[in-house]
Amino acid sequence: MKSALVVEDKVFQALADPSRRAIFVSLTRGEAAVKDLTARFDISQPAISQHLAILKDAGLVSSRRAGRCVYYRMEPRGMKPLIDWIAHYRAFWTEHIDRLEKLLEEIDE
Repeated sequence: MKSALVVEDKVFQALADPSRRAIFVSLTRGEAAVKDLTARFDISQPAISQHLAILKDAGLVSSRRAGRCVYYRMEPRGMKPLIDWIAHYRAFWTEHIDRLEKLLEEIDE
């Protein structure tokens, strides 16, 4: 089993690349074959395949084979590490902003 930090790092690293983010966003509209993704982007088929392999390793997409074609689709559960990270820091910053507001009110008085 992968540790939570390793999975989190893979998600962030996968989504750090603008091309991978664009491919991921494209897959939010539905399943697509590699050849379809190659047609949508100004990226070679081998590069698309490499990006998809990284997204798949991070758990953000899954694939299925149908004959000679490989179809990819977004995996919503793959976003959980990112959502959890954001939720943690949202609570952290909300608490700190509340403290700052109280401090500023005390200074104004």
